[in-house]
Order: sequence, then C-alpha cells, then structure tokens
Amino acid sequence: MAGAARGRPSIFPTLLYADAKAAIKQLTEAFGFTETSVYESEGGTVLHAELTYGNGAVMLGSKGRGGLFAETMKDAGPTATYIVVDDVDAHHERAVEHGADILMPPTDQDYGSRDYMARDAEGNIWSFGTYAPEIPA
Repeated sequence: MAGAARGRPSIFPTLLYADAKAAIKQLTEAFGFTETSVYESEGGTVLHAELTYGNGAVMLGSKGRGGLFAETMKDAGPTATYIVVDDVDAHHERAVEHGADILMPPTDQDYGSRDYMARDAEGNIWSFGTYAPEIPA
C-alpha cells in the first residue's frame, strides 16, 4: 500500500477555508489536532498546511489562493471527516470548552461505537468516535 511502508497515511482529506488561520486555531485548540506545517505567502495567505491527529492527517489552505486546486474547489460545499479518538467524552468536553458547534453529543451507536459530531466555523462536519475500521492487508 502506498505510504503505509513509510508510516504515512495514504489518504489526506484536503479542505479550503476563507479564514485558514482561524480554521487551524479551531482544529488545534478545540479538536486536538497538531500543527505540523504551515506555508504562507508573503501576504499571509495560508498556501498549504498539514495538521495531524493520531496516525492521520488533513491538509488545508486558503480559498482564493490561486492555482488549479483552489480554482476547482472554489464552489465546493462543506465536507465531513471522521476521526478516531480514544476518549469521546473527554474529546467532546475539550471541543465544548473551545466553543465548537456541537451537532450531536456523545452517543452510543448500535454498531458499538461512541461518537459525537461538530461543525467547524466554516460549516465542515467533524465526527469523532471510537469506531476504527480495519483496512485489510
């Protein structure tokens, strides 16, 4: 599998934000992501950023920054991303403390997971739960 041999994820959700700096702040403070890299233009536009959580990562940047990806994504709507967490209730408490818009409080699901759902400041949906699907070898 590409990437797995080097300990790197093979899939990176990529999001564009009108205010990428505010998104980075919310994702790190409220949801516990770790900022691993941020590349800005001379004017301070976030050209590319990488945030990690566990063994996964997301990439993000500023809307309107130019380039083919930004152009093709300019009218894209919000997206949804699922993140596996060990302690849903503690993670939820952190998100609430930082003012996250909680759509569903921690809930036990019929399939054995416990998860909650939140919306970020630009409408993207983030689900956090204990369900961790296994990827076949």
